[in-house]
Amino acid sequence: MESKPHVVGVGVILNLASPLGQMAEGYISMAVSDFYAIHANYRTRLALSVKDSVGDVVEAASAALELINDEQVQAIIGPQTSTEAKFLIDLGDRAQIPIISFSATSPSLSPTQNPFFIRTAQDDCSQVKALTSIVETYGWKEVILIYEDIEYGNGLIPYLTDALQVISIRVPHRSIISPNSSQFEILKQLNMIMARETRILLVHVSASLGSKLFRLAKQIGMMSEGYAWIITKGLSSLLDPLRKKVFGSMHGVVGVRPYLPNSKRLQDFKTRWNKTSGDINLFGLWAYDTVWALAMAAESLTPTALVSHNSSINSIEPFGLRVSKSGPQFLQKLLNIKFEGLSGEFNLIRGQLKPTDYEIINIRGKLGERVIGNWSLENGIPHGLDQSVKIVRKPIIWPGNTKVPPKGWVKPVFGTKLRIGIPIAPAGFKEFLKIEWDPHTDEPSFSGFSYDIFLAALDKLPFALPHKFIPFANSFRQNNGTYDELLYQIKLKKFDAVVGDTTIVANRTKYVDFTLPYTESGVSMVVKVKKDETKNIWIFLRPLKWDLWLSIGVAFILTGIVIWFLEHHTNEEFRSPQKKIPGTILWFSISTLVFANSEKLKNKWSRVVVVIWVFVVLIFTQSYTASLASMLTVQKLQPAISDIDELRRNDHFVGYLKNSYVKELLTKQLNFSESRLRSYESPEEYNDAMSKGSKNGGIDAIFEEIPYVKVFLSRYCSKYRVVGPTYKSAGFGFAFPIGAPLVSYISKAILNITQDPNKMQELETKNLERGIKCEYPGSTFSSDDYPSLSVYSFSGLFIITGIASVFSYLIHLIKLRGKRLSAMNVIHPDSPLCLWSVVTRREKSCRRDLPHNLSARAEAANNGDHLQSPPTAFEQETVKIGKVGEENEIHYIDYSRHIYGCA
Repeated sequence: MESKPHVVGVGVILNLASPLGQMAEGYISMAVSDFYAIHANYRTRLALSVKDSVGDVVEAASAALELINDEQVQAIIGPQTSTEAKFLIDLGDRAQIPIISFSATSPSLSPTQNPFFIRTAQDDCSQVKALTSIVETYGWKEVILIYEDIEYGNGLIPYLTDALQVISIRVPHRSIISPNSSQFEILKQLNMIMARETRILLVHVSASLGSKLFRLAKQIGMMSEGYAWIITKGLSSLLDPLRKKVFGSMHGVVGVRPYLPNSKRLQDFKTRWNKTSGDINLFGLWAYDTVWALAMAAESLTPTALVSHNSSINSIEPFGLRVSKSGPQFLQKLLNIKFEGLSGEFNLIRGQLKPTDYEIINIRGKLGERVIGNWSLENGIPHGLDQSVKIVRKPIIWPGNTKVPPKGWVKPVFGTKLRIGIPIAPAGFKEFLKIEWDPHTDEPSFSGFSYDIFLAALDKLPFALPHKFIPFANSFRQNNGTYDELLYQIKLKKFDAVVGDTTIVANRTKYVDFTLPYTESGVSMVVKVKKDETKNIWIFLRPLKWDLWLSIGVAFILTGIVIWFLEHHTNEEFRSPQKKIPGTILWFSISTLVFANSEKLKNKWSRVVVVIWVFVVLIFTQSYTASLASMLTVQKLQPAISDIDELRRNDHFVGYLKNSYVKELLTKQLNFSESRLRSYESPEEYNDAMSKGSKNGGIDAIFEEIPYVKVFLSRYCSKYRVVGPTYKSAGFGFAFPIGAPLVSYISKAILNITQDPNKMQELETKNLERGIKCEYPGSTFSSDDYPSLSVYSFSGLFIITGIASVFSYLIHLIKLRGKRLSAMNVIHPDSPLCLWSVVTRREKSCRRDLPHNLSARAEAANNGDHLQSPPTAFEQETVKIGKVGEENEIHYIDYSRHIYGCA
């Protein structure tokens, strides 16, 4: 006879009056019957005891005490809400029985901090990245959060806010709604939202509150074009029970919920469930899988843990709470259960269900919901929304029945035109902003570079922006304060924006947000050009350093010597008495400097040397000319003051533009005494003050922002120069309230304008380019920028010409030596055919004579006779006969040229 199965008591606490509670009870009941239909041979059976909490924490706690003390259950499924679970978790810890919830998803309920709490669902944190990725995909910059003022609603918001901040998305407003709010209270919150600019609404409420919220939102026109509603998984997963009530009011809503993998088991279950109860629900599937996991864990308990009386009353605990002996073992068995459930893989990680991918749904009124994309847990990309890669399964229908994504921001419906403050620009710099009043209507008109940039940016916005320009002027039509005071009007809500030549400065960002700059950034110092009063008669020597002058001189002499050596044996133009040889060498070298040498070269190696040397001389002359011209020019452009230290050291006065932030830069960062500062309003005033100088009541330098400097130099470029470094600033930008969505739109438009060279050139030509056009000099001019040339600069040329000269000299020397040796070996002194010629300048006739002694040979040579044998080396070095004077001095001609006859 078979033994009777052991019964394991399990309590169930649900709000049976709620749609979720009613639905969950059906799933739990079907799960028990399905499990034991398949596992009929199990030795254990779960005995469920269902209690109704009626949605009240106290009732839920009372039901839990009854289940623990009276019915001695081994586990409790539920409670249904996070608020109820927060209290029951403590009871579970004391009684040491598992509290298992498939619907309490608040992140504040942590299984790691409450060991007897198990969540067989995914907590709300798992959906945060899926939600923020939708917002990021469409480029929305602000989101309004609407959430329920209970544990379920409050628990997610800190995580969601942090995630939005990480991707630079602001939360300008939070609408907190109580679950017991009346229609009037909900309408009050919705009207507050309508009065704001942001139109992206992220809703995290329960199903009961969500049904009321969307019905009222549709009534007052908030489900129209321009809005974007995003709902969290708590509401997305409970749409089926609410279909008839809310679908008509939620047309265009986008939501996220955990991805439900398809399987044969799930399809079979859908078929059976749809016959009796309608569409399946994710929370119901989690409840179903929870029962299966409990049944598997109960079966794995040891026989000792299955005894009927396994709990004892702890008198220390309030209410005489019973403490389970088998509860810890039941908990461990349950945590280790893994199987493929209807909702996907059942795998508890740190006490809660393992996160999965999410699917993105779009509600289309009475047509129901449509899955339009997926969010991957692996890479975090909302694939179904990525328009750039064209993988959207189905187009999103937004509120207002449009496929155009909302831009996320509109002017409040109860607001007026955008009030834009306009500063009264300095009198002399109307190029940036000019205000003129009509004498008849007294209405202002505007023009200038800043104004035109703003209008061009408005043209590039994807929407119309009603606006009104308001001059920041007093009754005398003068500036009503400094630029800082003007910008502070935005914080005081007197202006919605400021357009003008307003500089982006760090301390101003405390009360306004700036767009991207539309001008160059930085502050520069402008000084007078020094008069060229000093006259240097030796300035022509400065282009080259002394070592280079010396090296060039040596190179000239050496090159001349090499040419003379190569030519004087064969070229009569290089033959001259010894004392004239230096003059011949110098004349040839110097004449190459101006390419005026007239001597004809006969030796091929001489030509090689001269060609290279002429090239070197050309480089020398061109470099010298360029360097001298630069020095003479720079001397004329030399600034009167070289750097800021000279200004401070000599207590010079400096000028700046009135009402500009530059004054703060000079006093706080550059350490100028305020007594040495003078303010001006126009380029003409600057010029007049600079012309006078500090000693005559003027100034010696101007510190100004680069756009103003360009305007000033365009009128007086010949008199002034920019020197020293550029002090950083961010340039001119437009100002808006902190967090205003318009900032990103205007910034993108400015970026498009500044990257269009044709458009910027058009605006600059129209407004800024006038009078004399000067190139903006961005660095200090100094003669040090053009140093004298040194030997090192031309060392390569010296090496080339040196190698060429030495190589030619050696080749020629080797050839001479070779021919002499050849002549001495071949020619016999007695040979009648081979004679050595000694020729005088006066007579070059040939006579045959064969003297044998040195004096006789000399006598014969003096008389112009040919010698039978060549003179010896000793004779060539020692015999010089000049009986008839210098003109008749005997010259021994290289015998290699006279081997076979007379010269």
